[in-house]
Amino acid sequence: MLASVLLLCLSVPVTASESYSIADTFIGAGFFNWTWETFSDPTHGRVKYVDKATAMATNLSDSFLMRADNLNVVPPADPGRRSVRISSPSAYTDSVLVLDLWHMPAGCSTWPAWWTVSHTGPWPQGGEIDIIEGVNRNSMNLGSLHTTPNCNMIQTRNQSGQTVSTVCDASVNYNQGCGVEFTKPNSYGQGFNSNGGGWFAMQRASCGIYMWFWSRNDFTVPLEVVQGLSTVNPDPTLWGVPDAAFPSDQCDYASHFNAHNIVFDLTFCGDWAGSAYGNSSCPSSCEDYVDNNPKAFDEAYWEISSLRVYTPNA
Repeated sequence: MLASVLLLCLSVPVTASESYSIADTFIGAGFFNWTWETFSDPTHGRVKYVDKATAMATNLSDSFLMRADNLNVVPPADPGRRSVRISSPSAYTDSVLVLDLWHMPAGCSTWPAWWTVSHTGPWPQGGEIDIIEGVNRNSMNLGSLHTTPNCNMIQTRNQSGQTVSTVCDASVNYNQGCGVEFTKPNSYGQGFNSNGGGWFAMQRASCGIYMWFWSRNDFTVPLEVVQGLSTVNPDPTLWGVPDAAFPSDQCDYASHFNAHNIVFDLTFCGDWAGSAYGNSSCPSSCEDYVDNNPKAFDEAYWEISSLRVYTPNA
């Protein structure tokens, strides 16, 4: 395990010599080996997910960009604006994910997410971990878990973010999950993009799930994160207090989380962005905005420098 577990999981005996090693690295065209999912959006968004060939032919993606269609008006009979949803070829359990991200989708009606979800399901069995998520003009990132019943978090814990909800059960509170709003500046949306992006990291271990964010100009970002080393064993004082902490004290992770695929997606409106649209200072209705304003989606794209997956050394 990472040495950071010394601070985060005091009840678990670990040593500073334990570490994670690189299992997979995705850079540029490496993302074309992911699964390009084309099913109907389960969050009921005004979106049409396209396959890899369509995305490449219509410039919805290239070696490192994944974008929504910003050229065409959406016909009323269509399911929605063309966009992308991709899933990693492998599934992971205990791991550390490190994402170097230059740009995330932003703007009215958008609902982008970088997350992990059970390889076997059916959802919510096996759990969901949202690392990057937000809607419309939000400026703060939301990290959250969604599970089957009997998984909860305490209100106050060792994190820099603000607890939004403590019940992870997806059947409660309209699938709000147990969420933490990041409080560091520029963790989401236009502020993140204007600042040159940054790094997100997520550690999944038996004692808990922890998330960090460092902006592009943050002098505290660990060298292990910036350099993408093949083996990481960071000093916990360099990683710092996580932005979001989900300790396993009141949640048996072994029964709520199994092997997860990693997902990037971008949908529009739907259960969250649509329901929050009226309070977002965005024009018109959400669906009308999506259908009739293609140039409004010039900023609706992911630009990924790299994604590295580390797994525990034996």
